[in-house]
Amino acid sequence: MSDAIEARLKELGYTLPAAAAPAANYVPFTISGNLLYISGQLPMESGKIAVTGHVGRDVGVATAQKAAELCAVNILAQVKAALNGDLSKVRRVLKLNGFVASVPEFTEQHLVINGASNLIANVLGDAGKHARAAVGMASLPFNAAVEIDAIVEIDA
Repeated sequence: MSDAIEARLKELGYTLPAAAAPAANYVPFTISGNLLYISGQLPMESGKIAVTGHVGRDVGVATAQKAAELCAVNILAQVKAALNGDLSKVRRVLKLNGFVASVPEFTEQHLVINGASNLIANVLGDAGKHARAAVGMASLPFNAAVEIDAIVEIDA
């Protein structure tokens, strides 16, 4: 299953990167029982923030959706790291919390976070169908356009 997940990602044009190290005083994930909590992931690509600025001013919806996809890829990289490389231990993604740096009049945060939701569902199938939040923010760390965290049920 772990190889199948990475193969589906590759079909979508993505390869799992090494899990990013935290940028401050926190850990990238914690496990409690059969719940895996992934810290907020930014749209990192090749070691840098790929999409910066505010949606509705500097960034369009389609570009912001790609940023959300990158966040989802980085979530999966953290999941892989937390599970010692074994993505087959994922039972289900329970929740994504999506944060979109956007101008006050922008109201399509849900469309932006669809980028992550669609990627997770396409890669994990039914195990990728999740609850979520999509929230507008005044700003995000490093001027990132999107940040997403996750709660994942795993085989403990």
